[in-house]
Amino acid sequence: MTVDGRLARGERTRAAALDAAVALATEAGLHGLSLAQLADTLGVSKSGLFAHWRSKEALQLAAVDRAVEQWQERIVAPALAAPRGVRRIRALHDARVDFYAARVLPGGCFFANTQFEYNVRPGPVRDRLAEAYGQWTAFLERLVEQGVEVGELPADLDVAQLAYEIDSLGMSAAMQSRMLDPDAAYRHARRGVLDRLRALCPDPTLLPEGNR
Repeated sequence: MTVDGRLARGERTRAAALDAAVALATEAGLHGLSLAQLADTLGVSKSGLFAHWRSKEALQLAAVDRAVEQWQERIVAPALAAPRGVRRIRALHDARVDFYAARVLPGGCFFANTQFEYNVRPGPVRDRLAEAYGQWTAFLERLVEQGVEVGELPADLDVAQLAYEIDSLGMSAAMQSRMLDPDAAYRHARRGVLDRLRALCPDPTLLPEGNR
């Protein structure tokens, strides 16, 4: 029982540390994230964190994995409750914008920030980020393909192009909301995807006419 308690406390400490690491990375950058910086933020000893991650790179890779988990929990999972097709695509995009608008992470979007930060930094961290981004792109394309399969999008649709446009609007919302009017950035991002889907869908009544 004592051992189980220690394990549970250890997992809670690890989870809290990773959430803090993801948040820190959006402010100071993932490349600058270190065990010492994280220990100072959490008010714990560096040696305590060293039991979980033996190097700075190991911590950075774990932070990427935790950011992916957050994305799955806060964006992907809610969208999957919507029916397949244009409504699910819109739900996914809106959940992404909702995540940004809620200011869950103090420095904005983890993936938007790290994509720019690591585009000229080769190595395992960049490889892990590229893998995560590739999986997101493939998932988005799969939702668009489902829209074609259920007849809510044209059969001759360029799936990759539409997925790219949707992701680009999300990325733009993430970046512009930090420097310009956030409400306008979120509104334009939502409206851009909604209008695009309504124009493509043979039954536009599946989607609202205006933005929420």
